Amino acid sequence: MNTVSVIIPTYNYGRFLRDAIDSALAQTYRPIEVIVVDDGSTDDTPQVLATYGERIRVIRQDNRGVGAARNSGAAAARGEYLAFLDSDDILKPQSLEREIARFVADPSLGLVHCAAESVDGDGKLLSVSLNGMEGWVATELLRLDREVIGTPGSGIMVPKRVAAEIGGYDESLQPSEDWDFCYRIAVRYRAGYIREPLLTYRLHGGGLHLNVGRMEISMLRALEKAFLDPTVQSLRNHSYGRIHRVLAGCYFQLHQPRQFFKHMIKSLRYDPGNLGYFAAYPVRIATRAFAR
Repeated sequence: MNTVSVIIPTYNYGRFLRDAIDSALAQTYRPIEVIVVDDGSTDDTPQVLATYGERIRVIRQDNRGVGAARNSGAAAARGEYLAFLDSDDILKPQSLEREIARFVADPSLGLVHCAAESVDGDGKLLSVSLNGMEGWVATELLRLDREVIGTPGSGIMVPKRVAAEIGGYDESLQPSEDWDFCYRIAVRYRAGYIREPLLTYRLHGGGLHLNVGRMEISMLRALEKAFLDPTVQSLRNHSYGRIHRVLAGCYFQLHQPRQFFKHMIKSLRYDPGNLGYFAAYPVRIATRAFAR
């Protein structure tokens, strides 16, 4: 039987942590262990963890970021496969069963991911995403045109040997270390996708994905790493045009016009084809004003 270690990194998410742990322990395909890496929490996380006794393994470390926490969990794991789950997310009961079945059917895969439902901080359903991709997906990840691996930091499973082969998570890239991790796997291996929402992804005010400034820095550094490869240079202008387009949109939503125009100009310099996208912004502004 293939063994799976569930790795849950956490930092000051005591209010959500129990849901994540309980979902890992309630899997129809029983994991060999559930490892929770407490990345220096100062809230009630230690008290929550203490209630589980020997049902989980706990690793405590000074605060170094989610990438470092995942790496610590992976290094300590005894399972042949690593299932990563963020501490504010929830696995559906058949998540591990469905994902390990893909590896059994095709052991050459380097990563398996699944569709997800998104909820707000109170658990209210916001959306369901079924648009992931499988196969050789590195090019699509690099193009940044569409959803490829919708929740790259949570709900994914990888063979431990593959995680070790690529050197784990780049701890300097928070919060884009999960995209970088999946991209480096996708360059070497095919990905499997399960078009079934096996993960509940929680959107709330404390999520790192909402820190656009940090995302800007880390994602640009992740792309810089990716484009050290001479074989992908033909995608460079498209990818940089797209990331600056995404950043412009984020800053538009945050009502930061200076940053919006900065990234709009950069996007158009890399890829003038984005002109049509930005030409529609007056309509967006008018729509926003009308909504008020």
